[in-house]
Amino acid sequence: MAIGPGKYDAHATVVREATGAGGVVLIVIGGPEGGGFSVQATAAVTLRLPVLLRNLADAIEEDLRGTV
Repeated sequence: MAIGPGKYDAHATVVREATGAGGVVLIVIGGPEGGGFSVQATAAVTLRLPVLLRNLADAIEEDLRGTV
Protein backbone atom coordinates (compact mmCIF):
# COMPACT_ATOMS: atom_id res chain seq x y z
CA MET A 1 0.00 0.00 0.00
CA ALA A 2 1.17 3.53 -0.64
CA ILE A 3 -0.41 4.63 2.66
CA GLY A 4 -0.30 2.21 5.58
CA PRO A 5 1.17 -1.28 5.64
CA GLY A 6 0.65 -3.60 2.67
CA LYS A 7 0.62 -7.38 2.78
CA TYR A 8 4.36 -7.47 2.05
CA ASP A 9 5.29 -4.70 4.48
CA ALA A 10 7.46 -6.97 6.65
CA HIS A 11 9.54 -7.86 3.58
CA ALA A 12 9.83 -4.19 2.63
CA THR A 13 11.14 -3.50 6.14
CA VAL A 14 13.81 -6.18 5.75
CA VAL A 15 14.97 -4.70 2.43
CA ARG A 16 14.93 -1.11 3.73
CA GLU A 17 16.91 -2.01 6.83
CA ALA A 18 19.36 -4.29 4.99
CA THR A 19 20.13 -1.62 2.41
CA GLY A 20 20.05 1.35 4.75
CA ALA A 21 17.72 3.03 2.28
CA GLY A 22 15.58 6.00 3.15
CA GLY A 23 12.68 4.41 1.30
CA VAL A 24 11.59 1.24 -0.46
CA VAL A 25 8.94 0.34 -3.00
CA LEU A 26 8.45 -3.42 -3.12
CA ILE A 27 6.35 -4.86 -5.95
CA VAL A 28 5.49 -8.55 -5.67
CA ILE A 29 4.23 -10.52 -8.65
CA GLY A 30 2.89 -14.01 -8.01
CA GLY A 31 3.88 -14.09 -4.35
CA PRO A 32 2.43 -16.51 -1.79
CA GLU A 33 -0.21 -13.95 -0.85
CA GLY A 34 -0.84 -12.94 -4.44
CA GLY A 35 0.43 -9.80 -6.08
CA GLY A 36 0.82 -6.60 -4.15
CA PHE A 37 3.10 -3.79 -3.16
CA SER A 38 4.37 -2.02 -0.08
CA VAL A 39 5.86 1.45 0.19
CA GLN A 40 8.02 2.69 3.02
CA ALA A 41 9.09 6.24 2.29
CA THR A 42 8.71 9.78 3.52
CA ALA A 43 5.51 11.64 2.67
CA ALA A 44 7.43 13.79 0.19
CA VAL A 45 8.74 10.74 -1.68
CA THR A 46 5.35 9.02 -1.57
CA LEU A 47 3.74 12.06 -3.16
CA ARG A 48 6.30 11.85 -6.00
CA LEU A 49 5.79 8.12 -6.57
CA PRO A 50 3.37 8.38 -9.53
CA VAL A 51 5.87 10.47 -11.50
CA LEU A 52 8.82 8.32 -10.43
CA LEU A 53 7.03 5.13 -11.46
CA ARG A 54 5.96 6.58 -14.81
CA ASN A 55 9.58 7.54 -15.48
CA LEU A 56 10.69 4.04 -14.49
CA ALA A 57 8.11 2.50 -16.84
CA ASP A 58 9.35 4.72 -19.67
CA ALA A 59 12.95 3.68 -18.99
CA ILE A 60 12.01 -0.02 -18.95
CA GLU A 61 10.15 0.34 -22.26
CA GLU A 62 13.14 2.12 -23.77
CA ASP A 63 15.51 -0.61 -22.57
CA LEU A 64 13.26 -3.34 -23.98
CA ARG A 65 12.62 -1.66 -27.32
CA GLY A 66 13.92 -3.94 -30.02
CA THR A 67 14.79 -6.80 -27.67
CA VAL A 68 11.38 -8.44 -27.36
